[in-house]
Amino acid sequence: MTELATMEFHPRPQAGEAKPWAFPAPERGTLDNGLTVLRCHRPGQQVVAVEVVLDAPLDAEPEDLDGVATIMARAFSEGTDKHSAEEFAAELERCGATLDAHADHPGVRLSLEVPASRLAKGLGLVADALRAPAFADSEIERLVRNRLDEIPHELANPSRRAAKELAKELFPASARMSRPRQGTEETVARIDSAAVRGFYEKHVRPATATAVVVGDLTGVDLDALLADTLGAWTGSQAQPRPVPPVVADDTGRVVIVDRPGAVQTQLLIGRTGPDRHDRVWPAQVLGTYCLGGTLTSRLDRVLREEKGYTYGVRAFGQVLRSAPDGTGASMLAVSGSVDTPNTGPALDDLWTVLRTLAAEGLTDEERDVAVQNLVGVAPLKYETAAAVASTLADQVEQHLPDHYQADLYRQLAATGTVEATAAVVNAFPVDRLVTVLVGDAAQIKAPVEALGIGEVTVVTAE
Repeated sequence: MTELATMEFHPRPQAGEAKPWAFPAPERGTLDNGLTVLRCHRPGQQVVAVEVVLDAPLDAEPEDLDGVATIMARAFSEGTDKHSAEEFAAELERCGATLDAHADHPGVRLSLEVPASRLAKGLGLVADALRAPAFADSEIERLVRNRLDEIPHELANPSRRAAKELAKELFPASARMSRPRQGTEETVARIDSAAVRGFYEKHVRPATATAVVVGDLTGVDLDALLADTLGAWTGSQAQPRPVPPVVADDTGRVVIVDRPGAVQTQLLIGRTGPDRHDRVWPAQVLGTYCLGGTLTSRLDRVLREEKGYTYGVRAFGQVLRSAPDGTGASMLAVSGSVDTPNTGPALDDLWTVLRTLAAEGLTDEERDVAVQNLVGVAPLKYETAAAVASTLADQVEQHLPDHYQADLYRQLAATGTVEATAAVVNAFPVDRLVTVLVGDAAQIKAPVEALGIGEVTVVTAE
């Protein structure tokens, strides 16, 4: 008989001793030109992340020029007084850097990632873009054309179309939040280089801006680098803009965006709620996660696992605009898609989940799993400098203290099941939800009307 060979197994690696972790605290300072600087030394992070937050919110856009903030943001990387658009792109590539920019309700953000060894060059390019952007006619015209080309594709996307309709329903027509963030075909077509430069000159200045720098700063004289780069940017000493209050109508109702022949229905159910300055925020985050934050949450257990209506449904809270005086707001929403024939049953079961939650509450097990998923994995979430810089920039935009994120994790861990239940029930009251359905109205209108969750209106898709 052949003797069987024995296998020798190496011992299984053991977990190391757990170390305390907290979201990193930045050092705060101000340059001579008024620019606020947050720096965060992260040993080992050889790719440095820089976020520049500009106080140029969407509600500051001139009337009938929605989208000008987006075009300006995109134009920052399209040439300066030193480099043409092609040269600027080549300089970024030469130092291994990436530069992105976008506009949203709180303002405009520029995001740079660059090797620590090339930080001086990267900061210099960002400083040039902010200090003396070219805004050449040809480049602005190209960016406008590109944006106009994007809009039909966005309207054809069911989730984007649902988001557009929900904003239109929730907010008054006079409010900037009721209209697409990046403008419509009519407003974008009006934008030219003069409009972009006018918006820049009125709202972009160091005195109302903040730069966040995160990464391994060993051996880097950051003060000198900032003084030579972003410190050379000049501008007036204007004060930050006042934040107008957010007004919304969350009367329970249903809007169907008709897509004849659609085999799926896109669901977006939402209302507005408090921002991160409200004491209820940690409990609301925890409760919302239990409702629909992951595959094991209540909505997925019913709609996906038990009924097979969908590949997944998510509940979330997203800050729209924040203010310390309580005039800010967040979007509280449930999003997903279901097959057309089961649109009515899926909505019925979704409302049943909400009613059951209000009647019976969350379980301690659900609360514990949510805390572990939200708090336990935080160190992994913030392994990169970019993740830390982005969160610090969010805090700046939302007028939050530098220690906010660290406090939030402690608050989440200390939040009890009863608190989380009360917060999520108040966040998603069954009679105060605006429901947008993008799908085949001929098939889904009657079943949805039979649910009695609000008046049903059908609109035609563009």
